[in-house]
Amino acid sequence: MHAPVPAGAADTLFALQQSRYSCRGFLPEPVPRAMIERIVTAAQSTASWCNAQPWQVHIASGAAAERFRSELNAYLQTHDATPDYDFPREYTGAYQARRRECGFQLYEAVGVARGDREASHAQAMRNFLLFDAPHVALITSEADLGTYGAVDCGAYVANFMLAAQSLGVATVPQAALARYPAFVRTFFGLPESRLVVCGISFGFADMAHPANQFRTRRADMAEVAQWVET
Repeated sequence: MHAPVPAGAADTLFALQQSRYSCRGFLPEPVPRAMIERIVTAAQSTASWCNAQPWQVHIASGAAAERFRSELNAYLQTHDATPDYDFPREYTGAYQARRRECGFQLYEAVGVARGDREASHAQAMRNFLLFDAPHVALITSEADLGTYGAVDCGAYVANFMLAAQSLGVATVPQAALARYPAFVRTFFGLPESRLVVCGISFGFADMAHPANQFRTRRADMAEVAQWVET
């Protein structure tokens, strides 16, 4: 017997997945605390290896978010990026093609001409301004849990974003914020054993912002799924 699920659950999930996108322009209006708590509560149901639940989420709002934004930008002027988890060594083949397509879509949307390194750098630095979001969540894992702790945190991030989408809250996951983990640990008072996986800036979307006017393509099923039945 199949486990019972609410009527229309699959359609609702599919609609949320299809409507979610990485928001890069937010309104200053804060998200009510009760709504944020609903998002965190929903994300807490994420499955994890041996139910370890390695994630911790630290959320800066209001004056704290402004201080995070300001102090991070000052910090990166004098410190090199030293992420806790290795960033991709190289993008090749289909991965490079998808990355380039996404970048070109963003630059075209915000008016950055191809080859304009100064303008593209300025757009990249918007990451560290949190795209003007009123809130930022930093996701960390325990060092002893290694790669699988980070994998579990990735699932948590996905559920956090879908829960936010269900409430009309826009999100953008940001590996860029994990480039400076020492700053994050100092800002939130975290021990060295907490490794920074990524950040999530969130708030209500500025739908008039040019950076929110495009959507990225997803690979077809045939590109990613292989069926073995005999």
